[in-house]
Amino acid sequence: MVGVVLLNLGGPRTLADVRPFLTALFQDRDLMRLPAQRRLGPIIAGLRAPGTRRRYQAIGGGSPLLDWTRRQGDLMVESLATRAPAAGSHRCYVAFRYTRPTSEEALLGMLADGVTRAVAFPQYPQYSCVTTGSSLAELWRAVERTGTEDAFEWSVLDTWHSHPAYLQAVAETVREGLAGFDEASRDTAFVLFSAHGLPRSVVERGDVYPQQVAATVQGVVERLDLANPYLLTYQSKVGPAAWQGPSTARIIERLARRGVRNVLVVGISFTSDHIETLFDIDVTLAGIARRAGITGFRRAPALNARPAFGTALATIVADHLARGRASSPRPGSGQRGEASWAPS
Repeated sequence: MVGVVLLNLGGPRTLADVRPFLTALFQDRDLMRLPAQRRLGPIIAGLRAPGTRRRYQAIGGGSPLLDWTRRQGDLMVESLATRAPAAGSHRCYVAFRYTRPTSEEALLGMLADGVTRAVAFPQYPQYSCVTTGSSLAELWRAVERTGTEDAFEWSVLDTWHSHPAYLQAVAETVREGLAGFDEASRDTAFVLFSAHGLPRSVVERGDVYPQQVAATVQGVVERLDLANPYLLTYQSKVGPAAWQGPSTARIIERLARRGVRNVLVVGISFTSDHIETLFDIDVTLAGIARRAGITGFRRAPALNARPAFGTALATIVADHLARGRASSPRPGSGQRGEASWAPS
């Protein structure tokens, strides 16, 4: 049996989960390095918790990320039954970095189910050391903690930013987003591909995330044969440190000053709706656009449980399994894995 582990950072499902979520986040040394982090992390989390709770309250009281991830996994497994029958049966497991279900729960679930072949499949299409790297490092630590080093034959799908099936699924969402504009403005609406930003210090260390996001945008644009003006921008800056740009918010204001009145935002690095789409785009960026004078502001729908995305996930895993590469995990390692979807 093949177990596919969908890794993500997770999100608080209720308002009571917000502070523990933030505490885990600010104590993650794979994500950030702070002095006396074990003591300072909870203090920062406590200071940020009230504002973060208000954001989650505005989107219904909690993150829908787990629900969407489970639905995506179900679609993937259903499609894998026909796309990779030679690999045997497949099961999906969710492992979140900062909330439940944890990596330990996923590993113990696989052990109980009789899984022998395991695929670590981080749900960040574009690799970054602070997302994919952190999640994989935690998974390998959990392997050590649970004593399952020899239980599974592993491989890692660490980046899939340019897989054709994924690009096609994203292109469909952009096409649907543009269809929401009236005919007169549909072909001239400005398309902002908005990705989650990174601190500039991370980028300057050589993180491949910006290049992979740009490659995703290029692949989507080519599949759409997009004639609209477009730009890659970054959102969701946290804290006082410098982050990569250009900022989505600032570009929206500049476009408004240039007389642009129709903007479509595409959350290019997000595979489902959560706080970054439902609040950061739908509330914060929409408010900035409205105040700046943009009258036609829309967001392309997230991939969520779209059948095309479930098929894309299955195709990526099937292509990966067909390569036949597997290896033992390297506990404590968050570096790039040896196996990905791409042909050798």
